[in-house]
Amino acid sequence: MNGEKGPLDRPTAAMYASWFKALADTTRVQIVSLLARRGVPMSVGEIVEAVDVGQSTVSAHLNTLSEVRFVLVERVGTSAFYRINTACVECFPSAADLVMGRPAPAPPTCTPASGDTDE
Repeated sequence: MNGEKGPLDRPTAAMYASWFKALADTTRVQIVSLLARRGVPMSVGEIVEAVDVGQSTVSAHLNTLSEVRFVLVERVGTSAFYRINTACVECFPSAADLVMGRPAPAPPTCTPASGDTDE
């Protein structure tokens, strides 16, 4: 390529694409924003009240977000509490950085940070 920078490698591009796909919904963006800003685990009921969307819809969105590990679930007895995966917050690049070739945080993984668990 005559010294030109090439595209992202395929596995990194696939990871970022899955993240962007998970965020391609207004309610999911609201949920991620809420959990990141609150910084404490929240129940589905608390999330429903904050985003003003039905419980089943919020649960479906939480499932999508947990599949890409943006959201982690903590089970306490029969209750489930959801929180942001801080590893994702630290490694998630801005869309502009990714598309325009600016340096992005590394490594591009959403594995739980030290102390984070996903049960």
